[in-house]
Amino acid sequence: MPRLTLDEILDEPDEFGLLDVRLKPRGTRPPELERDAGLVREVNDFYDRHGRLPNEDAFDHDEMRLGTIWSGLAGRADPDVFKDVDRNGLLAKGPADAPPASRGWRDDPLEDEIPDSLDDIFDEDDGDVSEAFTRIKNVTPVAERHLPDHRAEFFPCPDFDVFQPAFEELQAELEAGMREATAVGSREVIDVQEGGYFIRNGLLAYIAEKAEMTARGGKRDLRLRVIFSNGTESDPLISSFRKALAADPTARIIHRPGIGPLDPDWEADQLDLTGTIYVARSRSDEPAIAEVRDILLKIGVTTQDVQRRVADARNDPTFLLAPVDIVATYELKNLSRRKVENLLHRFFDAARPRDLWIKDRFGKRIYPREWFYVLPDHVSQAVAAIRNGTLHELRYDVGSQKILRRM
Repeated sequence: MPRLTLDEILDEPDEFGLLDVRLKPRGTRPPELERDAGLVREVNDFYDRHGRLPNEDAFDHDEMRLGTIWSGLAGRADPDVFKDVDRNGLLAKGPADAPPASRGWRDDPLEDEIPDSLDDIFDEDDGDVSEAFTRIKNVTPVAERHLPDHRAEFFPCPDFDVFQPAFEELQAELEAGMREATAVGSREVIDVQEGGYFIRNGLLAYIAEKAEMTARGGKRDLRLRVIFSNGTESDPLISSFRKALAADPTARIIHRPGIGPLDPDWEADQLDLTGTIYVARSRSDEPAIAEVRDILLKIGVTTQDVQRRVADARNDPTFLLAPVDIVATYELKNLSRRKVENLLHRFFDAARPRDLWIKDRFGKRIYPREWFYVLPDHVSQAVAAIRNGTLHELRYDVGSQKILRRM
């Protein structure tokens, strides 16, 4: 097929109007005055908004800039040249018609404005400072920072009989050369995980529990439960535990069996601990939390004493950064803490508030995962079903707020 000529292409119907080009009419001003025309438009816009010309001594930087440039243009510009953009006729009025300028920050103070003493300054009626400039927000008072709610101390381990056989077995493996213990490097990043063993101050230390995120002194951290081979335990922050290891020249990291996390023997020595189920109610003053306080409960499981677990709640995002009241506790026997916790959280997942969040001290949103819109009786029924092995036959219905039997 022969190609069309340019004339044939231009003779075809212009369906989309591509050739309908309309040139803008050339302005009556020379190009060098277009910048001044833009300034005239800007000043007219300012005049429409404020009903006056911009003040070159204004405190507002944009108004000061516009007023300074305008004062120079108004004295030399020809009103006829900018008639099409000067819709308010501001150039025809001239600078003399502008409203009188108020005193600005460039002007020296008047004699009667200079105070004679500090008393004169403090007696000024208009010297009040807004509370927004003097009240500190989201900062823990110094007195509270020096008096923490919770101190990591050494105290007798009430269930040491659970850990003692594991300590004896580990000691035998170390003496036989079956387990390796290496010194802590000066700049080594110590990986502290549940089930891990360390040597601190000559004692074997077992990480029994690593709790949820907390925040002390504006920094995020984790609370540990550490069991020692002499029958004591402590619950330091993970940062404090790392510092203690780094400061101890005799500290050692005991490597786990196996070659890595994918090795079946990697967690062979991790104890499957039982614990206590606790149900907590927040005492937060936040309106979004306070108005649903009676039906918003935290369901958690811990291996340590429940009161110690919640002692630092006001610094713990998991507890909504507020103290809590313990509503109920349930002791577990021969049941894995982790498995029970996962079962309860999956069972009540439909009642988990999807829009519940708080801001931590960094301004970052945190979405707590252990809070549910349930009643204490619902948790009690679910715990009873776990104990007798029938939880899989039940489900929680959000609409009726009842535990129903699966069909």
